[in-house]
Amino acid sequence: MREKVLRLLKRALPGINFESSNNLVDDGILDSLAVTTIIAELTMEFGIDIPFDELESRNFNSVDAIVSLIERCPKREA
Repeated sequence: MREKVLRLLKRALPGINFESSNNLVDDGILDSLAVTTIIAELTMEFGIDIPFDELESRNFNSVDAIVSLIERCPKREA
């Protein structure tokens, strides 16, 4: 799962080294537009809904945090 997420992130935002930091949002590497892009990509790729209360910087600070977020999110109903 981690490798799939990393490939998705690199494709969506190719100018960012997602493995260089565990504080991508907190260090200003990812801004709100980048996080919005990530949310859109994750919801489309994994068919998940990200609850409002999960939209916190800690959930987007690293690849591992994003993977954990995906695993917690409910799948969309068909």
